[in-house]
Amino acid sequence: MRHGFLLIDKPVGPTSHDIVYRVRKTLSERKIGHLGTLDPAASGLLVLAVGAKALKVVELFTDISKEYVADVTFGTVSVTYDREGPFQEFERRPGIKDPADIDIQETIRNRFLGVVSQVPPTTSAIKIGGERAYRKMRQGRDVEMPTREVDIDYCDMMSYSYPNLQLKVGCSSGTYIRSLAHDLGQSLRCGAYLSGLRRTMVGDFSVDNASVPDDAVWGKVLPLKEVLAYMPKIELTKDNFEDLTHGRIIEGSCKKNTVGWLDGLPVALLERGKEGGIKARKVL
Repeated sequence: MRHGFLLIDKPVGPTSHDIVYRVRKTLSERKIGHLGTLDPAASGLLVLAVGAKALKVVELFTDISKEYVADVTFGTVSVTYDREGPFQEFERRPGIKDPADIDIQETIRNRFLGVVSQVPPTTSAIKIGGERAYRKMRQGRDVEMPTREVDIDYCDMMSYSYPNLQLKVGCSSGTYIRSLAHDLGQSLRCGAYLSGLRRTMVGDFSVDNASVPDDAVWGKVLPLKEVLAYMPKIELTKDNFEDLTHGRIIEGSCKKNTVGWLDGLPVALLERGKEGGIKARKVL
């Protein structure tokens, strides 16, 4: 069986779990996970880890960057910050005009690049006191969302004709694009919500190389030796690998997310021992 990553272009509608379920049936493989979900209303790149060995390396990609194409609609605000609603018209103060291109670009440059503080929507899946925020909100209970810091590498305006704005956003894992849309509307004093979202990149993986769910086949699964080729690596001897598989420390040092290779294949995730040397965190 081939262990590796499968790139799927998720359509609008199904949940990420729905896609995993469909691919499990298509490939007859139960052990499938992913590198981060997409909301049902979003489309684009979903990276699936296929096979037990692939699931073991998912931890190496937890902080991987993402790229999105985001459609923002001005003049209206949404409780969910996206097109799920409910909606209400934004009450502008007298004299506030529709934002011009330059207004949007300057606001993004001054407030929405680099390290940015966000408050996720109350309809998010973040756990508050051990419960999902959206569940508490739906039950009518007060939800106080924690502020989080995210890193936005770029936020480029692709097209604009009021009230419709399209952005290309490169950001850290954990960034809420719908919070970005909402906050942008507040800063421009015209209100806004996220009306569409498509994920185009996950790290170096591109949606251009992805398959639709029904076309998922084993031949399109990227083998682990390709997936892990650019991670820090250490070439192991057979004796090294034997020691590591038995929990013994070998000589040397390693960086974070280092992979041990033997005979051209990745065989272990490595880490520093408590007193030095190298040990296996996971054997693949």
